[in-house]
Amino acid sequence: MARDVSDAAVIGARSELVEWIASGEKPRETWRLGTEHEKVPFYKADATPVPYEGERGIRALLEGLQRLTGWDPIKENSHPIGLADDVHGGAISLEPGGQFELSGAPVRTLHETAEETAQHLAQVKAVAEDLGIGFLTLGMSPLWTRAETPVMPKERYRIMTGYMPKVGKLGLDMMYRTSTVQVNMDYASEADMVKKMRVSLALQPIATAIFANSPFTDGKPNGYLSMRSEIWRDTDPHRTGMMDFAFEDGFGYERYVDWALDVPMYFVKRGAVYHDVSGLSFRDLFAGKLAQLPGERATRSDWANHVSTLFPEVRLKRYLEMRGADVGPPAHITALSAFWAGLLYDEAALDGAWELVKGWSAQDRESLRADVPKLALKATVAGRSAQDVARDALALSRAGLKRRAFLDAQGRDETHHLDYVDEIVASGRTVAERLLALYHGPWKGSVLPAFKECVY
Repeated sequence: MARDVSDAAVIGARSELVEWIASGEKPRETWRLGTEHEKVPFYKADATPVPYEGERGIRALLEGLQRLTGWDPIKENSHPIGLADDVHGGAISLEPGGQFELSGAPVRTLHETAEETAQHLAQVKAVAEDLGIGFLTLGMSPLWTRAETPVMPKERYRIMTGYMPKVGKLGLDMMYRTSTVQVNMDYASEADMVKKMRVSLALQPIATAIFANSPFTDGKPNGYLSMRSEIWRDTDPHRTGMMDFAFEDGFGYERYVDWALDVPMYFVKRGAVYHDVSGLSFRDLFAGKLAQLPGERATRSDWANHVSTLFPEVRLKRYLEMRGADVGPPAHITALSAFWAGLLYDEAALDGAWELVKGWSAQDRESLRADVPKLALKATVAGRSAQDVARDALALSRAGLKRRAFLDAQGRDETHHLDYVDEIVASGRTVAERLLALYHGPWKGSVLPAFKECVY
């Protein structure tokens, strides 16, 4: 979840919102990757959830990490809610149900992504060990009900919790029980953004299928391979989905801004106070006509915070966020970043990916998005299986990474970070399907073994 920002400069014109996004443009030589992943904590002794307070709670974990890393604490109402590495740009934050998130620093290569993930996990485990805490590598907590799941002390989550049931049936499950991995990508120009947006939107369900890893809820199979992805389909239709308008002629920064202006807000932050304006119009705040805060005008921080509460399959801020994948073990995390870096950061691969998807209709894309949570690589699109499309996309990505030619200390290029998904795509059998086979076989109808076998 994004860290709320503070910039009190009043926005005077719509053009400033467009310029805010355009300011993210970067020349190719400065493009970076930012990988984020969440993970569900649990007590190893009895597979129970970890509350915020207490000698062995989330707060104690954060405070221990602060001492170990030297990162600066992020606080809200005296509660530590995260840590910031102001030197390199990374951060640790809390999702609503205590999911522990690393927002990685911008790095040039996937080798750095893998190193960063390994270092973070080693630090987290070093502190968590004394607290008896472990972390699941699953895209959804597999055992506890929503009522049993802890609540973190963040005001934006309190407001969202009240609003979510008004706009969808599964928004609270999204907040409290799911874990994702995403990669943030740069663009050079508006045209580059548009091309990357279209390719990545079309292929986001393919990534969901490849990385499907959330087959259990409430202690049993939930009927899906990526329940996390299915949950997003009934969270809030105003701010989620495949953004069909991105494929229309004339799409660009302005069209995205106009869509964002019409997405209802959650909150307006003034100082340390979060004002609940859920469901109300950003346009009214922009015009100084918001009834709850008469006379208040939209500031740059209001805009940045609002944009961070939009949840399409690919999100545009001053970079692009790939949002389709369940979290998984360390190799899974880096493989997701590798998949997208190979496709989007190499011109030939990007062109090839566009050829792969450009003939798909809006209905094709929507049907694929609807089918993948249940069927994963067995879904179909435009007469082809998702598995076949994934094979093509993976080959393009691998070629793109090879052309990037970034070598590690052992002389390996970045393509080996895709090895994790090779067998998944070749066989068409996802991690979720393998876990279900364990559940119906050696696990003897219990998800408890996941708390020993699906951990970092």
